[in-house]
Amino acid sequence: MGALFWIVVSSVGMSLIALIGLLTLALNEDQLRKLLLPLVAFSAGSLIGGSFLHLIPEALARSDVSVGIFLWIIAGFSIFFLMEQFLNWHHHHAVASDHKKPVTYMILIADGLHNFIGGLAIASSFLVSIEVGAITWIAAAAHEIPQELGDFGILVHGGWEKYRALLMNFISASMILPGGLITYFLSSELDTTFLLPFAAGNFIYIAASDLIPEVKHEERLSKNLIHFAAFTAGVLVILATKWFFE
Repeated sequence: MGALFWIVVSSVGMSLIALIGLLTLALNEDQLRKLLLPLVAFSAGSLIGGSFLHLIPEALARSDVSVGIFLWIIAGFSIFFLMEQFLNWHHHHAVASDHKKPVTYMILIADGLHNFIGGLAIASSFLVSIEVGAITWIAAAAHEIPQELGDFGILVHGGWEKYRALLMNFISASMILPGGLITYFLSSELDTTFLLPFAAGNFIYIAASDLIPEVKHEERLSKNLIHFAAFTAGVLVILATKWFFE
């Protein structure tokens, strides 16, 4: 099975994560808060691990060590900074009642763009090898779970009927597939290795700017320890996955 197969399968699998939003209907808000924050911390750890233990080392190993790699990391970081500045959007991991004025269409548009960029990153990783692609997918999937839980809750809180919210959230998540296919078909004409450090920059921004700030201000020591343990677990999962494929 070639890279195209894995790109399509991984993209469809990532899109299906959007359906996890249904879980918000089975939990009350207290239960959802208890579930979301450890997941946010875990996803932050997996993204940091994916960047520094996986994507950046792979980029360095597959090209001459130069400032160009680090410029692509900065570019990946900056693109997500621009998205937040100009689209007034960030990853949503709070429960619905925490959002007083949800801008539902903006969430869908920006999330679609985010998933399209994610498709570029995941596809470029599978073009390097199945192992590189699998580790990148795990890191990305870990942060999609709390994001999709939050996005679905916000859409419903914004007045959308739940099945419409689920469908539109799934369509937005499905933008990962066009991104992956474009990368695959351009790869015959273009060296897509630069997308590895670019994706690392994306991951670092999401973890440092959107995820960690949500879990670092807990007043109770026990909660802080749980969040740090979840963060560490995210890093260790990426490290274990990397060792598994070596």
